[in-house]
Amino acid sequence: SSDLPKLPELEFVRYRVEDRIATITLDRPDKLNAITDQVIREVRLAFQHFDLDPDAFVGILHGEGRAFTSGADVRQRQMRSAEEMQAFGPAAPENRRRDLFFDCVNWKPLIAAVHGYALGMGVSLALQCDLVIAANNAKFQVTETGRGLNSSTLWSLLRFRGTATFADEVCLTGRMFTAEEALLAGAITRAVPEGEPLKVAEEYARQLLKNPPLAVRAVVRTRRQYL
Repeated sequence: SSDLPKLPELEFVRYRVEDRIATITLDRPDKLNAITDQVIREVRLAFQHFDLDPDAFVGILHGEGRAFTSGADVRQRQMRSAEEMQAFGPAAPENRRRDLFFDCVNWKPLIAAVHGYALGMGVSLALQCDLVIAANNAKFQVTETGRGLNSSTLWSLLRFRGTATFADEVCLTGRMFTAEEALLAGAITRAVPEGEPLKVAEEYARQLLKNPPLAVRAVVRTRRQYL
């Protein structure tokens, strides 16, 4: 639409729409899609564009290369001076990943297609999506615990989507867990063969497109209010 502001050129995120499905791709494969402040800002821009894009009704979030995302780029986001942290750090509004799924007005559904690794912040990005399709051999890990960081947000997401006992265990131990374990705990939607998460996510997207969009968005909005 000519009324939709043009999406700025992004370095680490790709956005495309086909048949009312927007595909939002983390595109930093040489770093396993590690998330810097810039990546968060670009994801926010892509999500905002998706929310307002009249040609897009369902979104799919996935990662280019060998992983969904290895999580926060620790060197960039945590190993910096106090001045940099205050000016550009995670507390800066545009860098907060917590707000990514709430900075919208249309509440369109997002599907995560996970392969390889979803670590730390990557677990959060995946589980905040409305549906999560992961490869059987995908690996998840709450890395915050081992780094001495607060993992309560990830515990809450795992508790909300799955079971308290599973959330307790993986957040307290910080151990890696598989997509199949996450499925058994009820934390993800589907575990599928390697190489198929994006294809299955697209199949789910087409199913959602068959429903009246306002009914779908009402569910999304209510669901996210409980996160």
